[in-house]
Amino acid sequence: MSLTVRIDPHVHSEASYDGTDPVELLLEQAAEIGLDGVAVTDHDVIHESVRAAELAPTYGLVGIPGVEVSTADGHLLALGIEEMPPHRESMADTAAWVRERGGVAIVPHPFQRSRHGVRKRRLRGVEPDAIEVYNSWAFTGWKNRRARRYANAYGYPGVAGSDAHKVGYVGRAYTEIEIDDLSRDELTTAVVLNAIRDGATRVEGRRTPIPTSARHYAGAGVRKSGLYARYGAYRGGALAKTGAIGAARALYQLSPLSR
Repeated sequence: MSLTVRIDPHVHSEASYDGTDPVELLLEQAAEIGLDGVAVTDHDVIHESVRAAELAPTYGLVGIPGVEVSTADGHLLALGIEEMPPHRESMADTAAWVRERGGVAIVPHPFQRSRHGVRKRRLRGVEPDAIEVYNSWAFTGWKNRRARRYANAYGYPGVAGSDAHKVGYVGRAYTEIEIDDLSRDELTTAVVLNAIRDGATRVEGRRTPIPTSARHYAGAGVRKSGLYARYGAYRGGALAKTGAIGAARALYQLSPLSR
């Protein structure tokens, strides 16, 4: 007898610069809609994901820690680890670092340069454990289809993730995993990770509506610019000033004075 497990391996909490909700809400939503687990994969921070993995069993979910790390070649999902991978190193070296520590390295939204997806020529030397072949935040289905073709051509398992940045989008896309000779009580993080490595996956989901995607990216850009302006991550004063002006304009548009 086989067990069907439904996992959303790509979800963001308020710990991401462009996320909005605490992990408790994400876990509650996942349980409510019938998922068996989510991996909180915030941008370049892992503390809330580790906390979510610890809380997951109280919601009837399997806990999967992880992070979406920025490599020199694009974003990489690292699942099953509890410490930050190297930052801004090559994707190949980062994926190897993840695997050496028992984790699973997944390439999210490949070829989508506007979202820091890896270029095809860079991906050839990476050797990930799996590729995200369905991301619900893709503007069109073209890049998802291209990712699926690449995974099929090179024999990589395919996964689907919602890439949710708000609680209502958790599970919009998810990965089904078929596991033989296992009861639900025996389901663990290690079992899920091994099943992904073995390619026992099937993708399910639907894309987020384009107007919603567009609003998300516009808002995320303002928030990121504001973040850089506040903390001085941009070395050039002119770029920091631009971020502050963009944030101020966005705030003005939301105020009663703009109506």
